[in-house]
Amino acid sequence: MADDALPSLTELRARVGDLAVFVASIGRLLRRILTDRRVPRSAKLVVLGAAGYVASPIDLIPDFLPAIGLLDDLWLVRHALRYLFQRAGHDVVREHWDGTDEGFAALLYLAGISR
Repeated sequence: MADDALPSLTELRARVGDLAVFVASIGRLLRRILTDRRVPRSAKLVVLGAAGYVASPIDLIPDFLPAIGLLDDLWLVRHALRYLFQRAGHDVVREHWDGTDEGFAALLYLAGISR
């Protein structure tokens, strides 16, 4: 592998920073969704359950397994987000998103929603 194929430390820091901002935006989104009366209780429970599962050290597929360890987490996040968008509506979720437009596009991508 060529040295120029590896990201520089500056690029790596920027990527980690972007990821941290994205994760913080998701946290704020979840907090706002959970307090919005327009969002059905079922959607709140699914999203809260998915967040709890992702945060839990106990998984169906252990995270330490290379390449497949995060598949159960990703599958669950994808379906929980899709359910949230279906039940709450795109406009309500977008209203609560305070991150970047690129971050919201990433959220839609994670949910498997093209818009």
